[in-house]
Amino acid sequence: MNVLIACEESQRVCMEFRAMGHEASSCDIVECSGGHPEWHIQGDVLPILNGNTSFETADGSTHSIDGKWDLIIAHPPCTYLTCSGNSWFNIEKYGEKAIQRYKDREEAIAFFLAFVNADCDHIAIENPVGVMSSRYRKPNQIVHPYWFGDPARKQTCLWLKGLPELTPTNMVEPLVIQCKSGKTDSPWHMETLKLPAEERRRERSKTFPGLAKAMAQQWGSLKQP
Repeated sequence: MNVLIACEESQRVCMEFRAMGHEASSCDIVECSGGHPEWHIQGDVLPILNGNTSFETADGSTHSIDGKWDLIIAHPPCTYLTCSGNSWFNIEKYGEKAIQRYKDREEAIAFFLAFVNADCDHIAIENPVGVMSSRYRKPNQIVHPYWFGDPARKQTCLWLKGLPELTPTNMVEPLVIQCKSGKTDSPWHMETLKLPAEERRRERSKTFPGLAKAMAQQWGSLKQP
């Protein structure tokens, strides 16, 4: 299968598909951190989204796709889409910054919908709980890392086209700690609070290993026409 993993610098999902023998490529505007530049397309994903295209990987090699991608898994940036940032859209409080944030949200929505409308028969789009449930539709499924062997909570919405919902592979008890406010949170999430903003965003966007493996094992075994 020719698999495109969009908006993925970590290459975690890409590497799992590669381990199964698929021609998987990660794509992001930033350099990959997964250690495989030969599988990474550093640049805008939109020009290659519908297949029938040539592209260059970060090692300088040229590749081509004849026809559609067999599978697209997209992780569009969630900064302006997630519910957790809703307080920043208060125009009365934040003025021009909030107005700009609304504009940024519209751009993020349009980018998300580009994956929805891609010319591909099998598509998965991943994002946290957010505005796309109302601006597009509710997700097909919401999963957590602890369903797949990683003891963490992280609500992950999956919008699916031509794909089955993921089946839990190794249900474990999630680790949680109690905050001063009385709420509970996952240790991994609390640890990222210590990081600079950009590094924190990047760490939080990475797919947990168990979920990445489940995607490859369950969606990588689909019968192609």
